[in-house]
Amino acid sequence: MRFAAAVMLFAAALFAQERDFLTADEVDQVREAQDPNDRLVLYSRFAQERLGMLEQFVAKEKAGRAAIIHDTLEDYSRIIDAIDTVSDDALKRKIDISKGTAVVAAAEKEMLARLQKIQDSQPKDMARYEFVLKNAIDATQDSADLSAEDLRVRATDVAAKDAKEQSEMDALKSKNEVAAQKAADTKADGGDPNKPKRKAPTLLKPGETLDSVNAPPGTQKKQ
Repeated sequence: MRFAAAVMLFAAALFAQERDFLTADEVDQVREAQDPNDRLVLYSRFAQERLGMLEQFVAKEKAGRAAIIHDTLEDYSRIIDAIDTVSDDALKRKIDISKGTAVVAAAEKEMLARLQKIQDSQPKDMARYEFVLKNAIDATQDSADLSAEDLRVRATDVAAKDAKEQSEMDALKSKNEVAAQKAADTKADGGDPNKPKRKAPTLLKPGETLDSVNAPPGTQKKQ
């Protein structure tokens, strides 16, 4: 009874925060944990706590529980995403996260089995949170696959992905610069893209060409 009451109070505090996927206390803990390994351990624990809440809600049919289960699943998935983000960022900075990754890998393997158990139990109101439950399972599986990957290989993949994204951003920036220049040219021509561009000023007399002006004396053709 005490645990159930504590879970309900924790849920109420959590969902009163305008759908932030972490509580204020959890945010403070993350800020204090500067080492990526410590953050991975924290996020892993937060995910397990959310899963414990889910199991409590699924075990007892109560009015309004479907909405809480739905939101808890969303928060759980965002925590899993945060784990992947912290890992990738650390790998970009060439930080050893083997310790934190080991903790995450073990936790995600267990949490995946627990989520699948909830799905297999087919709660009566599952239709209201079936989509987010599937997303949570998929997110956990994907993250578990990453955690099981060799960190050196993963670091190489992260670097390649980062380079590709930077290249795409640079290409988009170039396209935007071309578009901006074209817009500026159009504005200079009176705003009509079909209007012929104004000719550059010239000092040539009517009928003269650059070839005739630059020709040696005595060779100019008479007009």
